[in-house]
Amino acid sequence: MKKIVFLTIMATTLLTASCDAQRSDNSAKATTNPLAQQVTDNRPRLELKDFTDVAAATIDGVVHIKTEMTQLTPLYQSFFGFIIQQGVQRQTYQAYGSGVIITADGYILTNNHVVQDAERITVTLNDRRELSARLVGNDPATDLAVIKVEAEGLTYIPFGNSDLARVGEPVLAIGNPFNLTSTVTSGIISAKARNMHIIDNPRSNETPLESFLQTDAAVNSGNSGGALVNSHAELIGIVTAIASGNGNYIGYSFAIPSNTAVKVAGDLQRYGYVQRGYLGVQVTEVDANVARQTGASSIKGLYVAKVTDDCAAAKAGIRQGDIILRVAGKEVNTFAEMMEELALFSPGDEVDVEYERSGRIHTVKATLLNSQGTTQIIRK
Repeated sequence: MKKIVFLTIMATTLLTASCDAQRSDNSAKATTNPLAQQVTDNRPRLELKDFTDVAAATIDGVVHIKTEMTQLTPLYQSFFGFIIQQGVQRQTYQAYGSGVIITADGYILTNNHVVQDAERITVTLNDRRELSARLVGNDPATDLAVIKVEAEGLTYIPFGNSDLARVGEPVLAIGNPFNLTSTVTSGIISAKARNMHIIDNPRSNETPLESFLQTDAAVNSGNSGGALVNSHAELIGIVTAIASGNGNYIGYSFAIPSNTAVKVAGDLQRYGYVQRGYLGVQVTEVDANVARQTGASSIKGLYVAKVTDDCAAAKAGIRQGDIILRVAGKEVNTFAEMMEELALFSPGDEVDVEYERSGRIHTVKATLLNSQGTTQIIRK
């Protein structure tokens, strides 16, 4: 049986949070995300002739990451058939992955599972320079982390808009599989908004946020944290996992969309913690069976199974039995699509929610709250 694995060595439908506290004026949306400007600015898009140009424009923006960690293991010795603990020994382990330079002054985006628990992080640039890195912040719920090296004038890959990525669009994956630096492979976007249920270690009060881009570009162990780029040499995904029965690539892999990565990376840079907005609903995807049971007018949207008291949805008037059709203007037919859209917002943001009730379409504004039920900034 095939399984989904992360690339370094080594179905939930809940979007709720505690909403008992009162709203605060200290809103997490107060500061503009500087990385988002890369997506929205008016810089001219590169018009490149072929993928050799794309590779040349982006390969210096991907780095090799080596991490070291120490584990204490017990030492045992046998005396006349009795096993007696004789102390502990320290063992140093190394792991390898990839990362993407996202600013010229040394901020690097990678996967959380690449740097999690690392005691030492070393970054090797494409020009073979080795630099020590520090962890800026990590987000287990999206498997993303930001690290920092002390350098200036680095080549970085600008963010693209992953919402504009189309199934069938050609892409390149750049990373360091099998500890081989600067490897480039090509493929296409095979699917969008894939929820693979592979993130199982978020903080206790968070829901894993999975809405992956699927690609058939060949990636392997060590590609984790590497770049998925489009034909304009823009970063549209962070490579994260592969479908595999033996730990090696067998045909398709998964990347975190760049729009999610922009939000997470910006929050980690500024606060060390992701400012996540919650709607406060439990939903079920509308299929033929759900539509028949609920009397929905069409097979689309998300059926609201439960609304948490005093949360954003409840305050906006959304009720159990409603069918959510759009969030912030984007059609949502899967839980992964709604997760991806809500992940772009912070507590205090007002989000348009379009829903169907008794055959009629309604649109309301919902003010998202954080996991503590307020709009305050949560710091690490």
